This record gives sequence, structure tokens and C-alpha cells, in this order.
Amino acid sequence: MSGHSKFANIKHKKEKNDAAKGKVFTMMGRLIAVAVKEGGPDPDNNSKLREVILKAKAANMPNDTIERGIKKAAGDLGSVNYETVTYEGYGPSGTAIIVKALTDNKNRTAANVRNAFSKGHGNIGTQGCVSYMFDEKGQIIVAKEDYETDPDEFMMTAIDAGAEDFSEEEDSYVITTAPADFETVRTAFEEQKIPMAEAEVTMIPQNYVTLDSPEDIANIRRILDFLDEDDDVQDVYNNWDEPDDEE
Repeated sequence: MSGHSKFANIKHKKEKNDAAKGKVFTMMGRLIAVAVKEGGPDPDNNSKLREVILKAKAANMPNDTIERGIKKAAGDLGSVNYETVTYEGYGPSGTAIIVKALTDNKNRTAANVRNAFSKGHGNIGTQGCVSYMFDEKGQIIVAKEDYETDPDEFMMTAIDAGAEDFSEEEDSYVITTAPADFETVRTAFEEQKIPMAEAEVTMIPQNYVTLDSPEDIANIRRILDFLDEDDDVQDVYNNWDEPDDEE
């Protein structure tokens, strides 16, 4: 199974995030606070915090900002009251969208997510209405420009570390794991100094939907853009087969 994670799109998303560091840092601060509350401030003993730190660094969050966030969360555990909420719904032409948010006000978040869907003529569904179309997997992206290696040797390294699948894309390698094995594989890559452009547990569509209508494409972009602008929204997964040449 191909990871279908186009590295060009990943870089595009990173550039977009870089242009809105305030939102990214707000998101990371919340994730750090929740991770510290759940497992303590020591990343060596808190795998969730290690994962968040990796994400924060990938988003160009400075080390001192990360450390301040950890210290603040450790000294302020009583006030951390964020909770994770998930919304599922439909975009144009039946495209499936899953939204994961971290919020201290579920009413506000629900209203904002509902508004984002309606702006693109989509609609929120019930829990489980589209999640069955996705598989939860650990996914690691290694950019070829960052890591020169023999693909066959790298595949054996990944499989030996516990990976479930390995695919070679035009400009990257996509390593897929079972969710329970993700941390083991990620740690093995870290120890071998393999640079990871992306490393997270994600939702991978079983099938992708192609949109041909300019109106449909404009509408799904509108939904995704509104969701991207919401500080409460952490992750958005969809099964739109976005063209490689999207700007």
C-alpha cells in the first residue's frame, strides 16, 4: 500500500504554516501542555512528549520556546483543561473529512468547525460516518534530498525496525507502521540518525476521491483553509486526491 503522501504537498503545508507561526506555536503549546500533564515533563520518560517535540521542531519552533512551554506546563498542571474532540463530515462530491481539535471550549470549536464545512457547502456528520474509510497508521516521511541511501537497504532497515510497509515516492520514502509500533520505529530511526521530514500517527484514506469540477475544488479548499485558520484545530484528514501541481 502506498502512503500516498506527496512530499511536495507536505512542504507546501510547512511553508503555509511558517507563514502563520502564531497558530502553529499555539497548537504546539497546547500539545506540550497536554503531553506534560499526561506523562510528565521528561521526554526521555514520556513518548508522547517526545513526539510533540519532534513535531514542534519540524514546524521550526525554537528550542528555547519548546523548553519554556514544557516548564510552564509542568508548573501549571492544574490549569491544563484542554480536551480532544473529533468531528467527521463530508465535503463536495462526498469527499470524507476528519477534524481533530484540542480545545478548552467545545461549543466554540463545534461552531467554528460547522461554519468551515458550511462555507464550502459541506456538512458535519455523525461520529463514525467517514472514519471507517480511513486506517489509523504510523507514518514516517524521509525526504530523498535529506537522506541519500540505497532504497533496498533502507527498506530492510525499516522492516527490521518494525515497519509494516515501505514505499518509494518520487522525492521521498514513506514508511508505514501499526500505531503500536510507531514509537519503536521512530526511535530506531532517531538512533540511526535518519532525518525524518514527518513522523506521526495519522489517518490514511483507503481510497481517494478525484474532483474534476472547479467549483468542487474551490469548495474543498475553502473548507480546508477555514479549518487551517482555526487555533483549536490540530489535524485535518481527507481523501481528496489533490493534484501534484497544486500551489
